[in-house]
Amino acid sequence: MLHTDGRHQLGIRDLRADLATHVRRAGRGERVVITVDGEPVAQLGPLTPSEEPTLDDLAAAGLVRLPARYDKPAAGASPPILPVDLSPDRVLAELRGDPPRRR
Repeated sequence: MLHTDGRHQLGIRDLRADLATHVRRAGRGERVVITVDGEPVAQLGPLTPSEEPTLDDLAAAGLVRLPARYDKPAAGASPPILPVDLSPDRVLAELRGDPPRRR
């Protein structure tokens, strides 16, 4: 699977099934991130890296952990403080860019 930053990401089963092809790709300079249960754990790549490490590289090296979900706040984060005098209609109107209503 092609990852969002142009690197190839594949599961351990796919790696085993076609190891020679992926090793050749690494020899040509491509980096291939290996995942176990969807979590990056290792990478195949050229002997001399040519760029700064990405988040996937750092996760594969065990230096950072990727978030389990991207749609919820981090643990310990406080909820946003919202004014209590706003109606949902007013919030939606502001998000849409509607002109303010007169009262």
